[in-house]
Amino acid sequence: MRIDRRTMIAGATGMAAASLLPSIARAAPDSRKWVIVNALGGLADPNVQDAADPFSPRVLAEAHASGVTAINCTFGYVAGAAEPFEKSVADVAETDMLLRRHARDLIKILRVADIRRAKAEKKIGIIYGFQNGAMMGKDPARVDIFANLGVRIFQLTYNPANQLGDGSMAPENRGLTPFGREIIERLNTQKMIVDLSHSGEQTCLEAARASAAPISINHTGCRAVTDLPRNKTDAELRLVAEKGGFIGIYFMPFLNISGHARAEDVVRHIDHAVNICGEDHVGIGTDGTIGQIDDLQAYEAVLAKEIAERRAAGISASGERPDTYPFVVDLRGPDQFRKLISLLAARGYSSRRIEKIMGQNFLRHAESVWGG
Repeated sequence: MRIDRRTMIAGATGMAAASLLPSIARAAPDSRKWVIVNALGGLADPNVQDAADPFSPRVLAEAHASGVTAINCTFGYVAGAAEPFEKSVADVAETDMLLRRHARDLIKILRVADIRRAKAEKKIGIIYGFQNGAMMGKDPARVDIFANLGVRIFQLTYNPANQLGDGSMAPENRGLTPFGREIIERLNTQKMIVDLSHSGEQTCLEAARASAAPISINHTGCRAVTDLPRNKTDAELRLVAEKGGFIGIYFMPFLNISGHARAEDVVRHIDHAVNICGEDHVGIGTDGTIGQIDDLQAYEAVLAKEIAERRAAGISASGERPDTYPFVVDLRGPDQFRKLISLLAARGYSSRRIEKIMGQNFLRHAESVWGG
């Protein structure tokens, strides 16, 4: 049974297009030459369950149409009954095989130069990332194993606590464990990005201070705008930026207290993050896929089952309900990035600032950790 977010993220229906803000029609920068990086997302068809090959012709065509250059995709163990280390190794091996099969369209990202190569060769770059450090067991040397396998982003915790620290839904907010500090040191040595998405506030603050390299919060919102545990406090955002890090704003229900987030909510959270962190430290990490949903009613039934499973497993977050889609209804599908660019331009953002948010800030951050 697979009950992590990657199985349930999906696009919205065409009916959402009509609800875009009126300003969407205003002139927007030509982003065709831009590097666009989704700091947390995925490639999959939300209309197909348990596909043997998630990279179908439709999925690849929609990804190319979106203009995205690279995506941090979640692999490995997140939650469930599987043995975390074995699950994570198997996922990486399977994805390597799939990328070899789809070498005309996809490229594995190991360094910043690979992202630029993906753009030049009109391919989609796949960054291997984890969303739970449970696969470390009690052995910090496993960091070296996964670094050698090409994992480049390592999120310490999911929503609950693990052996590295407390997640955003752990009520004690205890911060990092000694083992978590040891893992961060090892990640720094291996030049892997430390991601504090889903972490508790104290875990995030302690990790930002403990890390010798800048860290990231690849998919989050701003708690000062919407007070939910999955969103980050100003203290977290500010410290990560001061340390040279990166913050990616997601397209998730946690952006609005009602759970029904819209495009204007994404812009509000980007505005706040830029005000707190500065324009050089903010980007996007949608936490979703690019594909459209063909049958919304069928999807809602799948979503209700997924939410029930997540609650039973203790990995659900406050603000996550069967009646709240895990996406922003009017920022979905292959046009999602162009729509956001238009909205930011209408908000008065310069072309240069928007280009930073859409990808350049992630490139700067990745280069500071990975090297070129």
